[in-house]
Amino acid sequence: MRDGIYTKKIMEQLASLEKFIAGICPLNGEELDRFLSIWEPFSAKRKTMLTRAGDTERHLYFVTEGIQRVYYYDEQDREATIVFTYAPSFAGVADSFLTQTPSRFFAETLTVSKFLKTSFRQLDDLMKQHHQLEHLIRVLTNAAFAGILERMVEIQCFAAEEKFKTLLRRSPHLLHLIPHKYIASYLGIDATNFSKLLAKVRI
Repeated sequence: MRDGIYTKKIMEQLASLEKFIAGICPLNGEELDRFLSIWEPFSAKRKTMLTRAGDTERHLYFVTEGIQRVYYYDEQDREATIVFTYAPSFAGVADSFLTQTPSRFFAETLTVSKFLKTSFRQLDDLMKQHHQLEHLIRVLTNAAFAGILERMVEIQCFAAEEKFKTLLRRSPHLLHLIPHKYIASYLGIDATNFSKLLAKVRI
């Protein structure tokens, strides 16, 4: 019975991944089967470190439950949250994974999380064998790059209130599920100003 439940959960996770991929770059039967075959379930408790700065990201994660973040420490030990991830999306330190070089960032879970994960070697081998899978990764990388450019505009051009409203439009659930200090860090706003925004902006 337990094996049946376990298999059902994996199938639900794979179905979520398949649906996500179909909306980006549909794969044919064989390529889709090969792609889905390289993923395995993985779960983590709250505040689990997935990747440490200096380590090379060996895994790509697909989030099915929970919230995670990637963050950075500067030389003065100041912390900056770079990105949040949550279902359905990919997670991990993308540049380290794609280039297989040491990460400059940390990745951790903020809540209990469930994933599918695959290794760089498995994905790289499939990309060499299937052109459409290589195209899929390129499309995903392009989308991530576009997101980074959009984020840079927000950081450099938006006032604090506009940044906050943009986050609420894009990811309103974060406000109720994770500590506000991480959201303030992501927005580049100190704790006092963030509290003022919470009181000022209608949610």
